[in-house]
Amino acid sequence: MSSTNAITLPHAVSRDAPLRVGIVGANASRGWALSAHLPSIRCFPDDLVISAVSARTQALAEEARVAFSAQQAFGDSLALVRSPAVDIVLVTVRVPEHRDLVMAALDAGKHVLCEWPLGRTAAEADEMAAAVPANSHAMIGLQGLSSPAVRHAQSLIASGALGALRIMRITSPSVAWGAEVPPFYAYLQDRQNGATLESIPGGHTLALIEALAGRYCEVDARNSILRKQVRVSGTDEKVERTCADHMMVLGQHDGGCVSTLEIAGGSSTTPFSLTLEGENGWIRLFGANRVGVPVDYQAGPVFLETSWAGVTPLNATVPGLKGASVNVSESYARFLVDVRSGTRSVPDFDTARRLARLIDGIALASADGRQMIA
Repeated sequence: MSSTNAITLPHAVSRDAPLRVGIVGANASRGWALSAHLPSIRCFPDDLVISAVSARTQALAEEARVAFSAQQAFGDSLALVRSPAVDIVLVTVRVPEHRDLVMAALDAGKHVLCEWPLGRTAAEADEMAAAVPANSHAMIGLQGLSSPAVRHAQSLIASGALGALRIMRITSPSVAWGAEVPPFYAYLQDRQNGATLESIPGGHTLALIEALAGRYCEVDARNSILRKQVRVSGTDEKVERTCADHMMVLGQHDGGCVSTLEIAGGSSTTPFSLTLEGENGWIRLFGANRVGVPVDYQAGPVFLETSWAGVTPLNATVPGLKGASVNVSESYARFLVDVRSGTRSVPDFDTARRLARLIDGIALASADGRQMIA
């Protein structure tokens, strides 16, 4: 997107020099940084510039520098994090690597945008959340919460349009965690890596549920491993799956609303759907399909229906985007306002800390077969 199509931020936001983004984990051929972050950053040419990228080797970093039109390439991610030419550190590497990079970035006084999950464990999330300096902004990559449809739903609930909230029903499938995985996603099958069905589609969806219905106060759960061995695509290799590939949560929320959630791995037919009923009506959020395959809730557009006529949709800040960048671009728009004006509106590391603890509580409820206080 050219500068003539640059997004206009609120007039109250000061316009200084563009903020310099350093992307940790850039890849020239695939990955979330390439498909979601790069198109989003390019929507804000007056506010964001990619100053640096890093990869596992200098050669890979140089390839990424060309693909991302970056100014510098680093074969050492910690060198990028500490570079004086970087204002915002974007962490898009595997979850086990998050903690060291995030802590180094915070120690260097950078603003940080880290993909969800923040860490492998709740303890790591606690440590990183506690380390955020008062003058730094730290956003966690729960981009679904920035969807215009989700924010519109929140505004309807806050206005009292639904009255007292009664029941929420959610189906949030994922095409991942099925019977077969590509080689670069084999590590997602090991729960020790912290990147699991419970934490990724589970975490994104649980964050949405709490944003609409309020915090869980009690949970019952059943996390199951339905496929204990998984074939690695293009090979004869099989890996053991130690994380759940199916998740069911029954919860009660502050304010009295109850909810049911099902997350099924390897689901290629059922789209995302959330229905919330209140005493005065209902709202429904639902996801899209891509080439006939449902898109994970957090990875594509979300749409809103209501039981009332004449509800005007909330406009996207960045119209015309498709795929993974739809919600990520909305997150950048909100993050920029926060950094420029000093507000705190985006999901941050405290949000990540709360979510990590909730996921642990759900795992305990499943393991112990009893209700847990969330």
